[in-house]
Parts: sequence; C-alpha cells; structure tokens
Amino acid sequence: MILIIGGAGYIGSHINKLLNRNGHETIVYDSLIYGHRSAVKWGDFILGDLDNIDQLTDLFSKYNIKAVMHFAAFTYVSESVENPEKYYINNVSNTLNLLKVMRKFSCKKFIFSSTCSTYGNPEYNPIDEKHPQNPINPYGRSKLMIEQILQDYSDAYDIKYVSLRYFNAAGADIDCEIGEDHSPETHLIPLALDAALSKRPDIKVFGTDYETNDGSAIRDYIHVEDIAEAHMLAFKYLEKGGNSDVFNLGNGEGYSVIEVIDLVKRVTKKDFKVTFMDRRAGDPARLVGDATKAKDVLRWKPKYYELEKIIQTAWNWHQRKFF
Repeated sequence: MILIIGGAGYIGSHINKLLNRNGHETIVYDSLIYGHRSAVKWGDFILGDLDNIDQLTDLFSKYNIKAVMHFAAFTYVSESVENPEKYYINNVSNTLNLLKVMRKFSCKKFIFSSTCSTYGNPEYNPIDEKHPQNPINPYGRSKLMIEQILQDYSDAYDIKYVSLRYFNAAGADIDCEIGEDHSPETHLIPLALDAALSKRPDIKVFGTDYETNDGSAIRDYIHVEDIAEAHMLAFKYLEKGGNSDVFNLGNGEGYSVIEVIDLVKRVTKKDFKVTFMDRRAGDPARLVGDATKAKDVLRWKPKYYELEKIIQTAWNWHQRKFF
C-alpha cells in the first residue's frame, strides 16, 4: 500500500492514477485546503491533516503502508514571503509529524515532492543536482529544510528517500479525467488558457528586458504525466534497494513567456490581450533543468518534450472543465 499525502492536488492526483493503473494500491490523505475530492478517482480517500499525529497514527495502524509520497506543501511563493510562519508550520513541522509516525511503524521509503526553487538564482544553466542551493524565499527554504532533514533521517534511522526537484509542471491527464485546477491560479499556461476562454481580460508578462531572445523570462516545462512516471520509477528504485538520492525533473529546454503565450494562441486558435508589466522581484531570467541523472539512474524517459503537445493536453482539459 502506498500512501499519497496531498493526493487530491494537481500532481498527486496524476500520480495516484498512474500507480493504480499499474496495479498498486493507494491511500490518498488530503486536507482538501487546496486539493479537490473529485480528483481522487482511484484508491481510498481519507480527509486529514498532517498536524494531527493521532489521526496519522490511526491511519498507519489500519493500513500496511510500505511507502509514502508527499505532496502536501503550500506552494505560493509570494504568500510565503508575506506569511512565512504558515509555510514553516505546514511544510516543515507537519512533515516532521509524518516522519515521526513513519518511524514508529517502520515505514522506510519516502518520496518527496521538492522543487527547483531550492537552487535560488542560478549560477549556470542548465541546472544539475550539484548546483548550489540558495533559495531566495521561505517556500524554497522550507523545501530545502525537508531535503536536509531527510538526509539526516536517512543517516540516523535508515529511512530511504528520493527527492524530486521539479521545474515547471504543466499539462493534464491525456484522458481528461483530471487536470490543473488551482485556486488561486498562478501558473502561466492555465492563466493563458483562461484568457483564451475570456475567463480573464488578459495575460500579463512580467518583464520584457531580460537578456533573452525576446526579453521575457525563460522556463523549463515538464508534463505532469512525465512527473508521475518519475515518481513511480523512484518507488521502484527504492524497492530494489536504491540509496537515498535527489533528482531533477525537467525537459532541459527553455521557453520564454512570450513563446508560451504564442503557442497557447496557436493551440487554442484564439487571440487575447497580452499586457506587459515590470519585472517581479526575484524572478531569474532563465531556469532550465538538467535531468540527465534521473534518466541514467531511474531510467526515466519523458514522453512529452514538445511544449505544444503539453499545452494541447492542458487545453483539452481546460475546455472540458468549463464546458
């Protein structure tokens, strides 16, 4: 049995589907603060929060849990700056609750949803796992803290972990059963799709004076199903006795904000207003990941490396969501 903490969210729900399709039994444990009960179409569901150690203890006593996948972090960067306490309690303290109960029940396998935000402003691109980790906001720092805690727990308690540092998750389930549905929404592709559907008046581009081809910032986009596949491979890696380790998940290719918007217009066959704004503080010009290690060690092979195809899956889901 695999426990998916935060499995009612965007990435967790896709992983839950893939695991079940591959014969694994799952339990989704989610507070539904940001997740959606309707996204849990597979496995068992338990409404709960990581701040409740008694509930976690009861959960582990009822189920034979052999591995945990953890997605229950708060992820809004600007909010983390405004209210760091909220992020350190949920992302760090509550994860310690989970690890405490895992130790009590001798559950030794942990797969952690980390982020490229732990790197901070890049010293070079593409970014590999050896790049210095200097996060520039409480969200990134909270994720780095957990990575460091996991290393200590691995050394002291023999908990084996894999931390997966994502770049920009995008796209949706090919079958349109689940997709990206954040509230509030902050990701570029769904925001642009909203503009294409006239759900918002425009799409904003923050910064047009970066040292890039068109002046807008460049990011690395990875399909959510490829992220899900990496988690399943990480589980198999630990099942076979793999050592604790960290891996980047990215496509190794960057697209500018303006390129993404142009591709959204091409896929949707709709025009919409684009508003150019000043840069946001702390936004690097370029963030591109090197996922060579995941490909070599986990045998991970992303299927969706063309951004237009990634956007098409998001558009298919977006239309179904609103019509």
